[in-house]
Amino acid sequence: MAAAGLPLGCARGQPAQPVASLPPLRQQARAAGRGFGAAIRSEILAADPAYGALFAAEAELLTPEWEAKWEALQPEEGRFDFAPLAPLLAFAQANQQRLRGHALLWHEAMPPWLPAALGEGQARARGIMETHLATVLAQTRATIRDWDVVNEPIANPPGSDNPQPGDNPLRETPWFRALGRDYIELSLRSARALDPTLRLTINEYGIEEATPDAEIKRARMLGLLRHLLERGCPLDALGIQAHLQMRRPFRADVFARFVGQVRDMGLAVLITELDVREPDALAPSIEARDAAVAARTAEFVGAAVSAGCRNVITWGLSDRDSWLVKEPAVARRDGATTRGLPFDDAFQRKPMWQALAGAMR
Repeated sequence: MAAAGLPLGCARGQPAQPVASLPPLRQQARAAGRGFGAAIRSEILAADPAYGALFAAEAELLTPEWEAKWEALQPEEGRFDFAPLAPLLAFAQANQQRLRGHALLWHEAMPPWLPAALGEGQARARGIMETHLATVLAQTRATIRDWDVVNEPIANPPGSDNPQPGDNPLRETPWFRALGRDYIELSLRSARALDPTLRLTINEYGIEEATPDAEIKRARMLGLLRHLLERGCPLDALGIQAHLQMRRPFRADVFARFVGQVRDMGLAVLITELDVREPDALAPSIEARDAAVAARTAEFVGAAVSAGCRNVITWGLSDRDSWLVKEPAVARRDGATTRGLPFDDAFQRKPMWQALAGAMR
């Protein structure tokens, strides 16, 4: 690691090594006993060789952005389609990468038939869930060894975006309405029975920052994890999405304490969807903006790593393809391109890349 106060790649008495010449993130992370990766999209991979080359060089872990969600894998009841996922499996194998599964149960990315079918009674809902898990896990057993079994189960409390009325700590999704709070335990037990060595992960957002609503959500998550483990439910890891928002405060000690509490339960902690949403009022220059994003990244990832997190996955690699640019719900209203990923539109390394390298090392 660079000496304190010196640029990455610079030792005392030596000139700084150009950032472009430094080893890729996957290599630097692996040298430190960690893993780095990113979410990837098959349609861009098929159309853009430079996109594929970037992912092959920089990422050891890959998460399909859409290709492993329910609407992709089972668009019609009983008709499974693994064709969109197949190119990512082949790409990962060709480049010595590991593919994560995302996500088996979620309240979004549901095909039109699914919510109505879940409302047809508990036995019907459980049968649908078990059939999907059995088919998907059998098909991907040789290639995916870590799945987000349940995605975003915790309710947003008052003060957060899209809060859920009432005091139910769990999000009242179609799965919750069909099977009650036990849907989480049922899905985890089913997945373990189908594949005894699969890493089972619960994935969640909104638990990173130093705000009252995030504190409530962290407490709710800890309560869920304790409940599951006390019942002997199989669970291996918590995924923390880390869609960071710079308009919200962050405290490294608060977040590291939470990660430590999860680790003390015997669970691994993964950063699964990292990107940084810039504040409402942008800094006056690209350089200043990038420096601010890098500083938040270094502080956050440094806190996670210090508390025992070993894997960091960003939600994409380049600003060009980020959901922070493409998705109207999170894109900037002033039309500026959010610079929240480690590579710019031209696939050049940014200060955020340097922050990730330093924090993971």
